[in-house]
Amino acid sequence: MRKIITLVILCGLALCWNSNAASAQSQAAEEAPRPEVFTGTVIGIGGRMGGVSRTFTLTINGYTSDEEAKRLLDELKEFKQDGLLKAVKKLKMGRVSVNGQTGKDVNVIRASETEDGKRRIVLLFERWINMYELREGTRSRDYPFSIAELYLDKDGKGTGSFIAAARIKFVVDKKTGKPTVELENFGMYPAHVVITKRN
Repeated sequence: MRKIITLVILCGLALCWNSNAASAQSQAAEEAPRPEVFTGTVIGIGGRMGGVSRTFTLTINGYTSDEEAKRLLDELKEFKQDGLLKAVKKLKMGRVSVNGQTGKDVNVIRASETEDGKRRIVLLFERWINMYELREGTRSRDYPFSIAELYLDKDGKGTGSFIAAARIKFVVDKKTGKPTVELENFGMYPAHVVITKRN
């Protein structure tokens, strides 16, 4: 299942920002002196994970700056996906754990405000890769990222989507000549996310 992302990844890697989004990003960083902890559920849609749900805890310690996001975009443009993966491995903006198990660092966290006043948060991190993938060298190893997009109200509750396995490319549109970021899912629908609590 192939999908071209023009908003999720643009927000996540700061390909383009209007003044309101940049202002909201700076304000979010200033207003987060202490960690924010969210509790929620991921619900699979379609395929073998259809209807399967897992609880998770997301801790946000800070937000990726515009400068850092631009640097990551440059890494993707020059060194492709491997360069981006190498760069984000060094970043620790938060942490996510599923079903109470050992967590995973969240490498990139971007925030902005939507027109209806909701808070939009985009997360990008190196995904969990299981032993079977490592041992067999499966094609799924070419999809090293996990990406989530959340929309939260003033109480910290809301919904969103989660792509468990994705690969990212920097491409130039042949018709318009404009650069864009292409996101490809690994054969599954994005899961549904429900945020039920902000601690």
